[in-house]
Amino acid sequence: MSKTVKGVIVTRLIVLLAIILVPVSIFLIFSLVDFTLWYSPEDTVLTFWIIKILCPTVFSVSWLFFLILFANRFANTMDSFDEKISVVPSRLKFFYGINAVYILLIFVFPLITPFISILSFASFAWRLTTFKKESWEDDSRISLLTKIAMVVAAIVPIFCTVSIIPEFLKLPLFLWNNVWLKLIDYLYMISYSLFTALAIGSLIILFSNSGISEYEQLFTDTSQKKSFVQVKVLEVFLFVIFFLLDFYNFPIISLIYTAGLIIVVFTFIVNMVRGKSKYGNFKSYFVGYLIAAVFIGSNVILAGEFSLILRSWSLLISAMLYIFVLFYTFITIED
Repeated sequence: MSKTVKGVIVTRLIVLLAIILVPVSIFLIFSLVDFTLWYSPEDTVLTFWIIKILCPTVFSVSWLFFLILFANRFANTMDSFDEKISVVPSRLKFFYGINAVYILLIFVFPLITPFISILSFASFAWRLTTFKKESWEDDSRISLLTKIAMVVAAIVPIFCTVSIIPEFLKLPLFLWNNVWLKLIDYLYMISYSLFTALAIGSLIILFSNSGISEYEQLFTDTSQKKSFVQVKVLEVFLFVIFFLLDFYNFPIISLIYTAGLIIVVFTFIVNMVRGKSKYGNFKSYFVGYLIAAVFIGSNVILAGEFSLILRSWSLLISAMLYIFVLFYTFITIED
């Protein structure tokens, strides 16, 4: 069931924002990144019209068509996505989600854009030449006119892709050096602070429910769950405090992060033991807790290069988990 906030369906609002922001971000990328034409690097006029005007326009229109065409599917995907990621404890999903969105926008989105463009233009031509066809039988064949129209329509995005593909493959490196590396410390701060604040909130809810926190009881009737508004407010407050302590390098923050790690391990053990003893279909969420523990533990327990490797890989693994499930849900979900 779709979540609503003051009568607004959240997933529909996200799709609407994507329809607006994705084309804007494409033009922003092409304005900031210094792409060149491999077949005419010295021709500044041609470079301007192809790189700064034609390519972002074609790619933006492609994404616009793609998002509008599958708007309902995107919204339904996000509605059912929460049920798919069962290895992640529900109160840590936001913690993982931040990392996933970050990786998706920086590394996945630029690489799939040319392919989305080609498919969108070909699909538009197909729809334009077959919209009068009332039904499709099993033995229906695509007419020659439709095939020609699809090929002709795909020429422009193919031209744009070929024109920039050598440079476009460098885009992840540009984003890595100019975005990821500059923001990674802040991302760590946000993730650590959020993780610890949620862990403390988890402990409060755990005791409030006599040992089994409501966020793990996915098998119970949702109408029986408590809202715990006060806990959510406390989590936001703690998140801000922890982030400021980390940002200004107060030594006590290491002790707080260590406490967060201990709390999440304790919460996991208690919920697993008590849950299995009371409910046959209780989920322990071992993988989700393990990734979170490795991420925070690499900061508060270990040191040196090995710690950096663990932190980076725990972030990437959690992000890839989300992205894989998101794509799988989008492909398999029924409209």
